[in-house]
Amino acid sequence: MTFVNIISAIGNNSSVYPLIVRDCGIEVPTKIALTYNQNKKESKEIAYLAARERFLDEYATSAVWLGGIPLVGWACNKFIKKKGFNPNVNLKLFKEEAGVQGIDYNIKKFAKSAPDAVKDLLKAKQNKKLYEKLLAGKFIASTSIPILFMGFILPKMVFASSAKKIEQQRKKEQQISNMNFVQKDKFISFTGGSWIPKIANFSAQDKMAVTDGGYAIGRVVTARNKNETYDIAFKMAGMMFLNFVAPHWIEKGLNKLTGVELDPVILADKNFASQIKENTLKLPKSSNAKDLLEFIDNVKNKDTLFMKYAKKFGKITMLDNGVRDPRAYVDIKNLAKFRNDLESFAEKAKRGGEKLFKKARAAKSANILTNIALSSFLLAYALPKAQFAFRKFITGSDLEPGLAPVKKDV
Repeated sequence: MTFVNIISAIGNNSSVYPLIVRDCGIEVPTKIALTYNQNKKESKEIAYLAARERFLDEYATSAVWLGGIPLVGWACNKFIKKKGFNPNVNLKLFKEEAGVQGIDYNIKKFAKSAPDAVKDLLKAKQNKKLYEKLLAGKFIASTSIPILFMGFILPKMVFASSAKKIEQQRKKEQQISNMNFVQKDKFISFTGGSWIPKIANFSAQDKMAVTDGGYAIGRVVTARNKNETYDIAFKMAGMMFLNFVAPHWIEKGLNKLTGVELDPVILADKNFASQIKENTLKLPKSSNAKDLLEFIDNVKNKDTLFMKYAKKFGKITMLDNGVRDPRAYVDIKNLAKFRNDLESFAEKAKRGGEKLFKKARAAKSANILTNIALSSFLLAYALPKAQFAFRKFITGSDLEPGLAPVKKDV
């Protein structure tokens, strides 16, 4: 993979790559170090346990995010296929968009050019209620199972592991105290929580946010005491914002600042540059839905640069025979923006020439790296520091609330 492709991958805020870089590569190691140093101010023993908890918790959670969720989705798709349905049929097609797309419209339009895909549409249409239930079940399974593990099972496992370490440490301290006739404070006991999951009427696009929200609720519910509840709630709210909202805001801000929207992979494509120079770049006539789909469905346009990158960045789905997949829903607004971004840059490039390509590619790459660096800094350093300050304000201590010794009432 070339440098440009790497930059492109980590700059796609709709994919897992930025999360991998921020989460596993930067955020988690930094948080572990910060957690140890924060707790070390009062107790090296608690600092070790806190860092150990953070290591187990963060990397186990990352494993579920990156492997567990796709695995559950894959298993659900296998089950749906055994029931005779193709899970690629998008439920949004059941709402007809006159003259543009919809299940009836697509069945008629692609009856000859994509007969196998049309069979899938017919099967879903004829058994709509069952198919909807199957997709709803997939959604519930692919969100509730990870939520259950990350939000409830994992923290209990980590807490139990820490409890054993705490008990071992307490026994050692008790032996020393017996020898020196000194009494030590007892450590906190663990309390549980209850959870009644209710997930309904959410689209597939909400899946990641729902899973993260449920995971956050689970962590708050399973907190070991009131102070830890406040501490975790503050952290999880910050994490959700910085993981799923802030990177998009930063991206929009940087793109607006530099005036560059296109991906660096496109900007590095020599064919793109030559087509602009030779005035041979083919684009849909307008950003109108009809013009966009007419262009895509015209077999003469299958090898155009527009089609190449619309497919690459998931804006359209095509079958092996070059026909648009009638089972897939086309986000017209997203596709129209892509078309307009290409046209806008092409007009600028006619005046700016090769220098503009180099400048734009460098600017977009810098935007992506800046976004990763800034969002990683906010997640890995700024949020933990804010959490520690919040903890100190609430509890009066630097120690992890779930591991700190219980203060007895006098």
